[in-house]
Amino acid sequence: MTEPYILSLDQGTTNVKACLVNQKGEMAAGLSSPLQLIHIGDDGVEQDPAVIWSTVKQLIRQVVPKANVPVESIVGIICTGQYSSIVPVDASGNPTMNMVMHLDSRGAPRKLRRYDGFKGDHLWKQYQWLRIHGIPPLKSGIDSVSHMRFIKYAHPDVYERAATSLEPVDYLTMKFSGQATANQCTSILMLGIDNRRLNQVTYHPKLISYSGVDREKWPRLISPDAIVGTILPDVAQELGLSLKTKIVTGANDIQAGGVATSAFKGTHGVISIGTTGVMITHVDFKRTDLKHLIGSAPSPVPGTYFVIAENGLAGKVVEFFLEELIYPNDRFADHGVHEKFAALDKVLASVPPGSNGLIFLPWLAGSTAPVEDIGMRGGILNMSLDTTREALAKAAVEGVMFNLHWLGKTVEKFTKRSFSHLLFYGGGAQSAETGQIMADVFQLPVHRVAEPDYTVARGGAFLAFQRLGLLTYDDFERLLSIQEIVEPRHEYAEMYARRFEQFLAAFKKTRTLLTPC
Repeated sequence: MTEPYILSLDQGTTNVKACLVNQKGEMAAGLSSPLQLIHIGDDGVEQDPAVIWSTVKQLIRQVVPKANVPVESIVGIICTGQYSSIVPVDASGNPTMNMVMHLDSRGAPRKLRRYDGFKGDHLWKQYQWLRIHGIPPLKSGIDSVSHMRFIKYAHPDVYERAATSLEPVDYLTMKFSGQATANQCTSILMLGIDNRRLNQVTYHPKLISYSGVDREKWPRLISPDAIVGTILPDVAQELGLSLKTKIVTGANDIQAGGVATSAFKGTHGVISIGTTGVMITHVDFKRTDLKHLIGSAPSPVPGTYFVIAENGLAGKVVEFFLEELIYPNDRFADHGVHEKFAALDKVLASVPPGSNGLIFLPWLAGSTAPVEDIGMRGGILNMSLDTTREALAKAAVEGVMFNLHWLGKTVEKFTKRSFSHLLFYGGGAQSAETGQIMADVFQLPVHRVAEPDYTVARGGAFLAFQRLGLLTYDDFERLLSIQEIVEPRHEYAEMYARRFEQFLAAFKKTRTLLTPC
């Protein structure tokens, strides 16, 4: 027999990644391709599901030959990726409209009240959702059930044509298998399951009733460790894959990243920096801290809940700084460059810790956990005639780290334990200097994951191998490659502690000065 491989897909907000991973955790090949967002009035954000599917297929046609592995060795396909987004599909699996994205707030209750039939959720319903599921529908309207409601009330014709609604991961799974399914992990923000118990394969009737979405419009629930089926013959033929290839039910990107980094056990915390910053760890209970927007959600690993705490914009803050302030194309001049991050590490290394007193406030699109305030905005404090672009760049990264450190302290209180070290993945983890700043701010060792952009896809592959009986959960930790362990520099501990206190004070003080959004 040839060495088995998993074809793992990670469909993110702005790109799709595809890679082939073997049982040793080694990636034979990996490729990515961009995806476009469609911005619509009233804070609507969509994507074309047909474009997503065609992009996925094109990537597979490229990555399999690049990996140079026999197609019969590709034993399974698993889909991971963004969540809290909804694709309505008809009985044949064809989308009846664009995917409503997790960035879309048209399902907010204050907006849905424009439409006939929407009654809203009184406090008792919200309490029941919190008690049974762990999360009530969000005021922002960015959860999946709010998107489903938006489709029902704003687009009744689309709603009528739709047989069911799917998260992006489950949409891709359906395109490969022909089966419209979901599991307790992929459907977490559809808010329809009793999460007081794990491995649920039925919806909670009270929550379905509260949602206002007809029961027959919900996808069939399967176990989080299920094999959905084998690849559809026409898809296998089109992509040049074996008819025996198994399709494994998926997980969202945070869950898959948590699996790859073994966040389901141990004493470490996990930080992902991509567009946003996320902290992941584990507990053995369902609980929600509404005050700080932290909760535990079912993990794909049996008997475990993941603590998932989203910090708001993180890598996007640095990207904004580079694109709009360092390399802009505007009426002054075109300073654009192809690779905006190329010089960042050299710049960060050239500026002393503390950025010469600068404090960057990273809330460019509001703050989330540990304090939610959609109207919060960013800024720069302590600028002087001595301020340089290099110091501003380092202050931007330090500001992101202060915000994550604030979140980390709250997560430690939630879990009632302290982190021994941090695992760091995502686009931000490609920067060695960013890892050092993280270590210095947290005063903890930081393990920078190798090939950090593919951590989510690699976690998906680990899950698929386990589902197929080819790996165990205990294998995952040894399979993840660590590029570098960054030790904290204790000589900067006191300085960063003072800066952190100033950072928190700046949040409180500037918050009162802002015009409500």
